[in-house]
Amino acid sequence: MNFIGEIAGLATSFFYAVSAFIFSKAGRTIGSMVTNRVRLTIALIYLIILNLILFHEPLPFSAGNSRWMWLGISGIIGLALGDVFLFQAYISIGTRLGVLLLSLAPIFGSLISWIFFEETLTILQITGIVLALAGIAWVVLSHEEPADTPHGHTRRGVLFGVLAGLGQATGLVLAKQGMTGDLSPFQGNAIRMLAAATFIWLWTAVAGQTGATVETVRKHPKVLGLIALGAVAGPLLGVSASLLAVQHAEVGVASTLMALPPVIVLPISYFVFKEKVGWQAVAGTLLAIVGVAVLFLA
Repeated sequence: MNFIGEIAGLATSFFYAVSAFIFSKAGRTIGSMVTNRVRLTIALIYLIILNLILFHEPLPFSAGNSRWMWLGISGIIGLALGDVFLFQAYISIGTRLGVLLLSLAPIFGSLISWIFFEETLTILQITGIVLALAGIAWVVLSHEEPADTPHGHTRRGVLFGVLAGLGQATGLVLAKQGMTGDLSPFQGNAIRMLAAATFIWLWTAVAGQTGATVETVRKHPKVLGLIALGAVAGPLLGVSASLLAVQHAEVGVASTLMALPPVIVLPISYFVFKEKVGWQAVAGTLLAIVGVAVLFLA
């Protein structure tokens, strides 16, 4: 069988896990909002250069109005608004619960695809999704946050987390509609990134934060290199892989495989950063892996 969509979903999780370490470090220096604006901008520059090399045009102007509409709206909802809600959730209720609420994305994605686009899942696929999500939840809930992590289980934080999951799911569903045919993920990603970067900078200008953002980056030039590296792993390779995933697999399956960064981060944290990993996290990881295996067998 052709598992290109499922493999791309797993690759997305790997790239997102790697970029999470990088962007977390950058965010602690210049703030998550500034990091988000800069990473989208750098990723757009990467994609313009890559499209020039691969397709001899900076943006896929010949992709058609329909694709530009679907992918553009997808970029605004998924990459701009979704990430803003996610960062605000991290601030309000902490990273652990924020990531857990983000794991609602496969459920939202499956419901949206079923209601609006008649995309259905088999019983075996639903079983795999449930097992994978249960494993992810177990891993996230077993993780102990550092003492300085923001807490306070406020309704606002939970709402932001739910909106982040809904934003990611909606973005993927819309992206799937724009990725019909043989459009390259790098071309589709360029459209999404252009829309997201334009929206986020317009929002920044309206909020009067443009000057402050530029000044913050100017004071921390070394962080630019860090964000540039993270932009390769996350917005460039990760988002492109996610488009390949939804192009070749059901949204519910693809988004479940993309929700594995908390699981993938575990061995990196243990072997690279020598962090302690409890048995609950190991058990949750194994359960998530079983769920992924079921998705491949479905």
